[in-house]
Amino acid sequence: MTPHHAVEVTLTRPATAAELHRARRAVPLAANAERTRLMAVQQARSPGRALHRLRRRLNALLPIDVLTTHYPDHRGQVRLNVALSRTTLTAVHRAADAEGQRPQDFLSRSVTAAVARHEGERAQRLMAQLERLMAHHTAEELLVCAASTLVAHRVPADQ
Repeated sequence: MTPHHAVEVTLTRPATAAELHRARRAVPLAANAERTRLMAVQQARSPGRALHRLRRRLNALLPIDVLTTHYPDHRGQVRLNVALSRTTLTAVHRAADAEGQRPQDFLSRSVTAAVARHEGERAQRLMAQLERLMAHHTAEELLVCAASTLVAHRVPADQ
């Protein structure tokens, strides 16, 4: 039996009602309220094949930006499927050759490093903001404020 893979489809712009209607005739899809992110379940032997198959089925129907597996694989990684222009592909191949790597490995390492940098920068900004707040408020005041804000923004379980 071939497994099923949950795939998230991120669009470059909100899909129109007509685009969604046509796409749903090809693949069952669930859309978020803004119609910019969709979920689908694709049958395939591997997550990569699921992404590839779904891209082929939906590419002409929707303004697809990125396809991602919704759940990490056995190595804890989420798979991406991004359509790159010829110019970008050429640049990736050249950079990979210069590093002595396969293009997919080069791209994987580059994206992983960029995500890690982004997360580090976000953590640094948060720490800087907290340090500024600590100059004017006690730790207890910050904790009470953070807790009350989190409670106020909590989504009820039935939604």
